[in-house]
Amino acid sequence: MKRIILFLVSVMVLYSASAFAEIKSCEELKTEIDAKLIAKGVKGYTLEILPADQVKDQKIVGSCEGGTKKISYSRNKEDNLKQ
Repeated sequence: MKRIILFLVSVMVLYSASAFAEIKSCEELKTEIDAKLIAKGVKGYTLEILPADQVKDQKIVGSCEGGTKKISYSRNKEDNLKQ
């Protein structure tokens, strides 16, 4: 019985360590989002990294650095006028 508990605890520790290792840097995530938008043909936008506590009405498209920062998406004003 002790072996089973020890095994389960070991698996949980390894699982939580791998989840912690998956925290992305903001620049890495911003680059990935940018690549996806370019692939979809989206033009005239800005991605901005913001501290999570400063987010207000922005459209959030990603969370990074363990949720302490957010990536916001906004259309460029010049492009909005053309549409």
